Amino acid sequence: MLSPFDCYLVGRGVKTLPARMKHHEENAVAIARFLESHSRVARVYYPGLESHPQHDLASEQMSGYSGMLSFEFDGTSIELEAFLEGLEIFTPGASLGGVESLVEAPSLMIPDAVGHGEATAEIPETLVRVSVGLEDADDLREDLETALP
Repeated sequence: MLSPFDCYLVGRGVKTLPARMKHHEENAVAIARFLESHSRVARVYYPGLESHPQHDLASEQMSGYSGMLSFEFDGTSIELEAFLEGLEIFTPGASLGGVESLVEAPSLMIPDAVGHGEATAEIPETLVRVSVGLEDADDLREDLETALP
């Protein structure tokens, strides 16, 4: 049971949800394409990219691709940590999905999830999860480019 104020907040947020989701997706596509072409990125996981193995299926089933993506950083865990510390707009966060851009490296934030620093079939050690927010896409690209070694 939600409180009256919580109901008000849900109602207010639902009114702008389509516009926010469209902007999330536009930014995520721009960031995914940027990451896909960067030399320090081994692989990008985003169904909105034509290179994604299930892009065609996602296109049939979805009207958009969301603002969530993941990528595998091409480097050591020490370099990955330095990359994350170099970000200014993307904020480290374990709860992804707000209007601000957030980033999470499961191996650094929850080490037990990836077998104490060893890559597993489920979660690569250098995986980075990104929730692309509503900030300017050029600012987000520049933040990533500056932080990538």
